[in-house]
Amino acid sequence: MDMYLHPSVLDLALRLLLTLLACILVGVNREAAGHGAGLRTIVLVGLAACIATSQANILLAVTGKTEGMFATMDVMRLPLGILTGIGFIGGGVILKRGHIVSGITTAATIWAVTVIGICFGGGQLLLGGAGTSLIVLTLLVLRWIDVRVPRDHRGELVVASYLSQPPFPDLAAHLSGTGYIAQFRSLSRDEDPGKTLLTFELRWTQTEVENPPLELLNRLQPDYEVRSFEVIKESDH
Repeated sequence: MDMYLHPSVLDLALRLLLTLLACILVGVNREAAGHGAGLRTIVLVGLAACIATSQANILLAVTGKTEGMFATMDVMRLPLGILTGIGFIGGGVILKRGHIVSGITTAATIWAVTVIGICFGGGQLLLGGAGTSLIVLTLLVLRWIDVRVPRDHRGELVVASYLSQPPFPDLAAHLSGTGYIAQFRSLSRDEDPGKTLLTFELRWTQTEVENPPLELLNRLQPDYEVRSFEVIKESDH
């Protein structure tokens, strides 16, 4: 208990060292994946949380003070204040470009290493160590599992038809048996006279490690000429 109320120089050094090691383990994973908040950001965030919590720990000294000199203290104010401030950094790494949202996992990682820094800074070394292990496990092992879970996907298909008006050839018949579901979105004139552009939204289910079976586009010939096929990604890992 004395370590918590009266941390020595060695105690503080141990807290900072463990925080540094924990943040390096997590930061290397983010850096290797090419995320904006990489090794240095993760380390700085964790160390800042650890230093702030350690400072508050030092200021809790009760030597030479009487009971009447203290007001009721809410020990949750400091960690909540730190986590609120870190929320601004986490919000800054989340980006939305069209249908693509990126940075959510990185923001959650920043928030998580802040909690680890608070644990080590408060002297809860076992809790901080266990938390670090679980965070690294989540980023490495669960990522491997996550990309192998079948999930719904969306894409935009633009095709050209030689017909100038409906009825157009049945696209659903061309995609029969492929697992793709087509939903008509829009119709427009092509720059090439005599052709009509049709836009469809495609939906299908597959894992992240699989590539879209582009051979299905060959099924559309000769009724349709494929102009573009874009996969719409909506999540970040």
